Amino acid sequence: MKKFVKPAPPLITETVVSQTETPEEEKLFTSLRASSWDEFAGQVQAKKSLRVTIDATKKRKEAIEHILLYGPPGLGKTTLAHIIGKELGVHVKITSGPAIERAGDLAAILTNLSPRDILFIDEIHRLNKVVEETLYPAMEDFALDIIIGKGPSARTLRLDLPPFTIIGATTRAGLLSSPMRDRFGVILRLSFYTPDELEHILDRAAEKLAIKLEPSAKKILAQRARGTPRIALRLLKRVRDMAEVQNMDEITERILQDSLSLLDIDHLGLDDSDRRYLSVMIDKHAGGPIGIETLAAALSEDIGTIEEVIEPYLLQTGLIKRTTRGRIATDQAYTHLKKSR
Repeated sequence: MKKFVKPAPPLITETVVSQTETPEEEKLFTSLRASSWDEFAGQVQAKKSLRVTIDATKKRKEAIEHILLYGPPGLGKTTLAHIIGKELGVHVKITSGPAIERAGDLAAILTNLSPRDILFIDEIHRLNKVVEETLYPAMEDFALDIIIGKGPSARTLRLDLPPFTIIGATTRAGLLSSPMRDRFGVILRLSFYTPDELEHILDRAAEKLAIKLEPSAKKILAQRARGTPRIALRLLKRVRDMAEVQNMDEITERILQDSLSLLDIDHLGLDDSDRRYLSVMIDKHAGGPIGIETLAAALSEDIGTIEEVIEPYLLQTGLIKRTTRGRIATDQAYTHLKKSR
């Protein structure tokens, strides 16, 4: 009887560009996370705005205004929340929209906050409607309305809460309801990082990882990180693994190129998922326009992954356009894939 040999899993670069993290990666990012304004590279305008708000809050000795941070995944929303908490000398509790399933879950979290504490809610656009509506009076009046009982005997109990701050993070600000969005006093958009800013992040990360990074390798790595620190750090970790396997104490350009070739990441930072997206548009739909539902079906991906993970960088680099009729591949996309119209 022939012995079954389990095939090795395919090398998928989605582990590099995905917005989800394994426990090991989360530990890595936590250890490399900036802990002060001096360490936090990029997002100049957001930092200026936040520093003014923090300084004013310190003088008034109040809880800082509710803050909404939005933009593509991996740009430092969680890191900013930690820095804000450190600057104000308060605790930061972290949760996510999907994790708060019932109003009771929210009540348990809010009633355990100390005065001026920060509650960071990732993916805040995914709060269910009941929880969101329960949050409104908590954000405005620092009070929580709890319904006790059912039917005619039901009554409302109002619990007073200590002054606190909600920092909401979302990759899809458009999905937030107007009442929720209006309750944030500070709304900041985080943008993609420049290669120079990513080089600064890579320098600090390499130092913490105790590995040397050749200047030319650092430059290439920054250019292929899709303007995203999280991806830059993931790539650095994988390249470091390659260096260690080859008994090298420095990441050279040769080792970097070997690693990127293995990961199937091209000179623009596009991986197989990105190129497959463009190929479907060009080869099967004549470059578009093509609807998001059709794309999702053709790629066997959910719409959220396409809109939040794949498309932002393709739009940023000018490889696709979004129109009222659908997505369209640009001339740059044809050139990049070496295809003719």
